[in-house]
Amino acid sequence: MILTDYYMCAEIKKVTSHRYDCTASTNSYEPFEVIAKRAKVKRFFFYLGDVPEQFNAHAKRKADRALTNGKNLSSLYVPDLNTPLLGYGDARGTKDALLFKFNKSEEEVEIFVARGQKHNSRQLFNLFADGELDSEIEELRHRAQPTNVDTTLFP
Repeated sequence: MILTDYYMCAEIKKVTSHRYDCTASTNSYEPFEVIAKRAKVKRFFFYLGDVPEQFNAHAKRKADRALTNGKNLSSLYVPDLNTPLLGYGDARGTKDALLFKFNKSEEEVEIFVARGQKHNSRQLFNLFADGELDSEIEELRHRAQPTNVDTTLFP
């Protein structure tokens, strides 16, 4: 299996900073689980926004968006205008590729992790967009456990 971990995140509480909280996951990707353990709400969350200029200083290609949580988690690239709800990136400080699938309103995003595949992220995106990873995606969705989402805990 190429895909190893899964996180479903949603904009539970609408704020201008586009905060996404994990609503279901395989609870298995250590970089995200560390964030969850440190968070007041005890679940993985991130902010999706424009890419700050300092992120692009040495980049070969400018990212379309950035995932942050106090620091950069990943740049998000959307390479195909025909599939604007799909994207890819890599987890900062790791050798892992990330694949992203947004719903039409961009209120939910699924993140699929391919450990050790950072240098193959573009090729993985092509497989992802062509539906060649669908069986792996379904298996990860099936293994995912719901996350306690108590909106009273939001800062």
